Amino acid sequence: MKYFCWIIVLCCLAAPEGHAQKIPFSDQWQFSKEEKLAGNPLLMALGNAVTPDAGWQHVNLPHTANLEPLVIQSQWVGLSWYRKDFTAKKEWKSKQVFLHFEGAMQTATVYLNGKELLTHTGGYLPFSINISSALSFDNNNVLLVRLNNQDSPLVPPGKPLKDLDFCYYSGIYRNVWLEIKNDLHITDPVMEAIPAGGGLHVWYSGVSDKQANVHVATHIRNAGGQSADYSLQWQLLDKKGKMVVKETTAGLKLAPGEALQTTGLLKVLTPQLWHPDNPYLYTLKVQIRKEGILQDEQNIRIGIREFALRDGRFYVNGKPLLFRGTNRHQEYPYIGNALSDNAQYRDAVKIKDAGFNIVRLSHYPQANAFMDACDELGLLTIAAIPGWQFIGNDSFMTHAYRDAQELMRRDRNHASVAIWELSLNETAMPDHFMERMVAIAKEESPASPALTAGWIDKYYDVFFPARQHGKFPDYWKKYTGKIPLFTAEYGDWEYFAQDAGLNQAGYAGLKGSERSSRQLRGDGEKRLLQQALNFQEAHNDNLHNPHLGDANWLMFDYNRGYSPDIEASGIMDLFRLPKFSYYFYKSQAPPGKEPLVNIATWWNERSDPSAIKVYSNCEEVALYLNGKLIEKKKAGRDRISDKLRYPPFVFDLQQFSPGELKAIGYIGNKVVAEDKVITAGEPTAIRLHWDRSGRDLKADGADKVFLYASITDSRGNTCYLSNARLNFSVSGNGQLVGGAAVQAESGIATVLLQSTSQAGPVTITVSGEGLKPQSITIRSQP
Repeated sequence: MKYFCWIIVLCCLAAPEGHAQKIPFSDQWQFSKEEKLAGNPLLMALGNAVTPDAGWQHVNLPHTANLEPLVIQSQWVGLSWYRKDFTAKKEWKSKQVFLHFEGAMQTATVYLNGKELLTHTGGYLPFSINISSALSFDNNNVLLVRLNNQDSPLVPPGKPLKDLDFCYYSGIYRNVWLEIKNDLHITDPVMEAIPAGGGLHVWYSGVSDKQANVHVATHIRNAGGQSADYSLQWQLLDKKGKMVVKETTAGLKLAPGEALQTTGLLKVLTPQLWHPDNPYLYTLKVQIRKEGILQDEQNIRIGIREFALRDGRFYVNGKPLLFRGTNRHQEYPYIGNALSDNAQYRDAVKIKDAGFNIVRLSHYPQANAFMDACDELGLLTIAAIPGWQFIGNDSFMTHAYRDAQELMRRDRNHASVAIWELSLNETAMPDHFMERMVAIAKEESPASPALTAGWIDKYYDVFFPARQHGKFPDYWKKYTGKIPLFTAEYGDWEYFAQDAGLNQAGYAGLKGSERSSRQLRGDGEKRLLQQALNFQEAHNDNLHNPHLGDANWLMFDYNRGYSPDIEASGIMDLFRLPKFSYYFYKSQAPPGKEPLVNIATWWNERSDPSAIKVYSNCEEVALYLNGKLIEKKKAGRDRISDKLRYPPFVFDLQQFSPGELKAIGYIGNKVVAEDKVITAGEPTAIRLHWDRSGRDLKADGADKVFLYASITDSRGNTCYLSNARLNFSVSGNGQLVGGAAVQAESGIATVLLQSTSQAGPVTITVSGEGLKPQSITIRSQP
């Protein structure tokens, strides 16, 4: 019998003498659901029979404990085990060795060599363990993690899955790291559990175009048995790695077992300020030296900026900014929350490209990689604690307080975090709970006030209701509260469950299913246009409010615990394919970087020729049918577009005629953008492309990308009315996640492609009845 028990030899990755190192620890794990382990699961996991026959399989992290169907009717819950074998280098005997988990759902018990080290509760925030004393230097080390993702009213969000508006999912679904440190080292802020302390804490003062002060609190621990004399140095590097400024503090001393926080000040002249339109990031390098020898070093990217609330407006570096936002759930089809770092980045790219400048991370802390991407791309974030329509007992509330503290300690150095949502979404929170949350924010950021938000309009800095929490027809237009208003959700529930839309011509004649904003891509052109119109109406209405901005519900479709269908109010579907509403939002961004013209029709016999909509941020648009000018015009305004920055253009073609619709956008009488759509003929072919979104497919055995197969006619036009079934096959360094036979939705079939750990070509071949087969090769990168 062939064994699948990998022994990881980390000698080549070991930290050099006098230094520290962070080692990726996410590959070559073993996984099994507990139900597949006969007898005592712990003894079985510790044994050598780590084989497929014994219920084990080889996996890389991030990983979900259960591959879910596309439409989840009952998300898997249960107990599962992860195992990793590795050897420890002899030199580590004099080191401090830590395991760092970015996220595991949702109660994790960690064992090393049969010894239970820790039980951690909460699936959305990181935890670390010092494993130094439990390591074996003579034998193989066996690391085990037992996970339980079953309902717990003590662990936020706390709501039973069957009643929850999203899914918890399962597994060690984020990265794991092995950190080798000297006795004298920079600590971990979550592990230290000190208000405003632990690790690195960066804040800014006196921010202007001429100068800025960068404050860096650095927490050092001496875990050795002797006193240590040391120095600290802080260096700020620009994007090219050039030194901007550095400061050194010498003559520091720590007794055995003690820790000390020291704050450095870097004065930066003519700084490049971080802004959503100019997300400039510096590298902050912090080094500890003892007797001239480097002991520890941390490098983080920071953005120098100042956020402030004044007179009901949000300011970035002294200039007002109106939020244009969306909400995001972090799930993918089949794998739930187990997105790779590259997948997280690709999501952030899509949100930024849609024209948004802020994203609400509903309703829980999201991945480090996503936060890093937002810093890099200039996408502001609203960081949220776990919570949705539930509050438990004192133990639950204590856990929620810990979540708030750990969220702020984890994310406090991210340039993109604009607001901390320390509130349980849509939950009747007692006053003492909200007061404590606001106090935590002040404790965690005493020198640089952190802006807090909650859905109840007291205590917090920002009031965060959904549009439907107001009363029709005014909603929040007459809001006179003292706390600035941000509409945290809109465009979905008021159309699904209430009688919104009365300002829309023809709304009363629609069926209930047609009125809703919950429209799958496969629901057809008419219903997708109605979704876009709902978002337009609601957003335009919000612009009448005295407010900081708004965030639609939501960016991507998602699954829910309480309903056996996909919640389809996303402006992109689960596979990250855009709906018409995506282009409405994209058209609301200024044309400086990207002039846009998008014809919102598939132009076939089911289209309405009397109201062809073109989304554009241009001054004028000319529409042609088969080369003949229909009209060149400026955008008109009505009751549901009077406040929009760029209202849509609407053209009346009177009757349908097959052929080519072409729109040309003008700014200052100069052609700046164009788009065309052509009536499709009979399906004959397949066109393939994949979703790169700024990141290649990484050969780490965990990265995943979407591959799209468009059914086309002989001229390459997408046949949007086709729902044909396509068959996918893969050869080379990749594999499919989910089924290989996929039914197209509005002319496009999508699969999820996973890399292997070997870099190289992946060839995907797609075929379908009556269609010419097509292949594409993607090359995964090391």
